Amino acid sequence: MATPRYSIIIPVYNRPQEVDELLASLVLQTVKDFEVIIVEDGSTVRCDSVVDLYRDKFSIHYFFKPNSGPGPSRNFGYAQARGDFFIVFDSDCIIPPGYLASVERSFQENGWDAWGGPDRAHENFTPVQRAMGYTMASVLTTGGIRGGKQQAARFQPRSFNMGISRNVFTQTGGFKLDRFAEDIEFSIRMRTMGFKVGLIPEAFVYHKRRTTFRQFYQQVSNFGKGRIQIGRVHSGAVKLAHWFPALFLLGSVSLLVLPFISMALFRIAVGFFLVYLLAIFIDSFRQGKDLTVAFLSVPAALLQLWGYGIGFLKEKFRNHTPG
Repeated sequence: MATPRYSIIIPVYNRPQEVDELLASLVLQTVKDFEVIIVEDGSTVRCDSVVDLYRDKFSIHYFFKPNSGPGPSRNFGYAQARGDFFIVFDSDCIIPPGYLASVERSFQENGWDAWGGPDRAHENFTPVQRAMGYTMASVLTTGGIRGGKQQAARFQPRSFNMGISRNVFTQTGGFKLDRFAEDIEFSIRMRTMGFKVGLIPEAFVYHKRRTTFRQFYQQVSNFGKGRIQIGRVHSGAVKLAHWFPALFLLGSVSLLVLPFISMALFRIAVGFFLVYLLAIFIDSFRQGKDLTVAFLSVPAALLQLWGYGIGFLKEKFRNHTPG
């Protein structure tokens, strides 16, 4: 059996419908030199019957293992892979037909050891999903570092869209953390070890994220926790910018007490708050030309900042015993 150029690793937990949509998108890839490895991470709702539907479309392998989290599951997939390069996607992604072709072109120009690409919201996603996609990429929230060209020099590939060479896996051992920003820790470690890590703007994926605001809040809260955990592993990884959601959260809470201190300060603070939310609405509408998505982007941004800030502060100040 010929060795494929790319091994695509997809960890999954109780999401057969998402896997079906992802695999259907891979059928349309213009570059066909790849295999797919599905790692079922202890699911109670398995996707093996979905995988069987694609066995005549491309080389695909299915593995079931006890639940351990996404980091170890990706490492398990890496260990099974036969390709020269390993790509990990989240199960809630849809891959454009030209993804691998974009990667190939960038390789010819840059010779990456590892890479990542941005995420976008597909036009068929729900308005809530598109609003969440906007806030996660917007420079008005905590976005702007998820694929912006201006950030390419320090870009950190994320696990919803990350590729590495076989040599990188051999030298690094893959992911160290189980979950919560395990991809950022891996990206920092790759750069520290001297690997050439790059951004491929054209190699984007359509990323659904969560389907409800409740799920989205839990996700971004975990991101906040993860940033503090990274700081415990890599000195200097928590920068001033990462405190912004926590400061925004504290500023929001202060609106409840400011009227008792100074009505003038309260009016000024409310004014800044409303101008900020209006800027999010206008920018979202400018990008998507959809009023519903623009309206939903406002609560999505608040949940993102508050959720991240709460997770960040809870993890920062919880009792932690190094181990």
